[in-house]
This record gives sequence, structure tokens and C-alpha cells, in this order.
Amino acid sequence: MGNTSSMLTQYDIEEVQQHCNNAFSQQEIVSLYERFCQLDRNGGGFVSGEEFLSVPEFAVNPLSQRLLTMLDGLNFKEFVAFLSAFSPRATVQQKIEFIVKVYDSDGNGKVTFNDMLDVLHDLTGQFISEHQREQVLTKVLEEAGYTKESLLVMSDFVKFLALYSHYFWKAYHA
Repeated sequence: MGNTSSMLTQYDIEEVQQHCNNAFSQQEIVSLYERFCQLDRNGGGFVSGEEFLSVPEFAVNPLSQRLLTMLDGLNFKEFVAFLSAFSPRATVQQKIEFIVKVYDSDGNGKVTFNDMLDVLHDLTGQFISEHQREQVLTKVLEEAGYTKESLLVMSDFVKFLALYSHYFWKAYHA
């Protein structure tokens, strides 16, 4: 796949579409390819973390540093697969898998208390104290039937997320 949308063949489009589980239409894939080429300033076929940070909306995202570990060095096919979690056509399962990857700092498929605390810190900054974050997180884990030592896998994380969002909202607006 080259650096201009005219170099993206029908075969390439269909291959990428299949790779992202049809989360994007063919026209959306062409548009994503054009954006990918804009980001790939050196034309190497990969987008670096530095190139992603050139997007203002990405640079100001509180999770941008965490996301960079997932994004740095992606080729076009991987870029579209990454973005597929944000598609309205993505399944709930695909969205949850993405969220777990964001939380799972070491990529072992398990989310720890510290992983969750780190994300909560990234999202809240100085608006909530470290002590408050730990209290909220401990309480939510306990209510979901887990402890600070629990390692949450995908199915556990679904249960946890429902309570987590409720308590985080309450603590943040207290």
C-alpha cells in the first residue's frame, strides 16, 4: 500500500475491511487511508508516536501516553484495526477488548489494581486525590466481589466496569 489513495487497490480495501471485521465501509477505509498518509509524514508505511502526537485532539487526550504504546509503529492495516473499536459497527465485545488493552499495561490479559489506579489518575489528574482514587477503586472492587489483589480478566472486567463508572461519577461530582 503506497502513500496516495490512488495506490490503495480494491483488493487492499477488502483485505483491510475483513481485517477490521467490517467495522468500516470501503469508502471509510479510503478516507482512513488518506488520513494515515497525512500522518505518515516520512512515507515509510508506519505512523510513529511522534506523528500521532501531531494530532491536537490526540495530544490533549489524558490517555494519550498510554495509547501511544498501542499505536507507535502501526502500519495501515493495524491502524484501521485499532480504530475499529471506535466504529459504531464495533460490537460491545470489541469495545470491551479495547478498553482492557488500554488498562492492561503489561499486555498479559489481566488488569491489576495498579493498572486501574494509573488510568484513573490519568483521567482525573489533580481533581481527585490519590487517597480518594484508592478509596473509590477499593470500594468498587469489593462491591464487584474482588480485592486489591485480584487480577481481572475480560469477563471480570465487564462486571467491574458497570460499578466503576457509577462510583467514579459519584466521587467526581461529590
